[in-house]
Amino acid sequence: MDKFIRQKLQDKGLRVTPQRVAIYDAIITLKNHPTAENVIDYIRQNHPNISVATVYKVLDSLVENNLLKKVKTERDIMRYDAVMSHHHHLYCEETDRIEDYEDGQLNALLDEYFKKRKIKNFKIEDIKLQITGRFNN
Repeated sequence: MDKFIRQKLQDKGLRVTPQRVAIYDAIITLKNHPTAENVIDYIRQNHPNISVATVYKVLDSLVENNLLKKVKTERDIMRYDAVMSHHHHLYCEETDRIEDYEDGQLNALLDEYFKKRKIKNFKIEDIKLQITGRFNN
């Protein structure tokens, strides 16, 4: 995993630092669209010297360089997603849990719909759905 992360950072022209590697690794390892606080808690276990400010700066840098996406929940909580492929989210308001949802047929349907129905004075760059409901667990 470390080699994969280092390569991703290098591909974006970012310096490979232990902080960037650790924080990017935390997002990938946690797999649950973690908040910055989740990342900080995880990081402190193995890297207690990484400051909170550094975590926030690195997260912002990873988002700016398209290595992470921000996902905002219904409760206005900012979370981070390392899956950069086109996908949607299933969101449970009860538990604040988010899961990825991939559906090529849905993507095609949305793309076709908006090709036919243009929105005046607006250029669509991406379409992401957040489907709200409850998980049956």
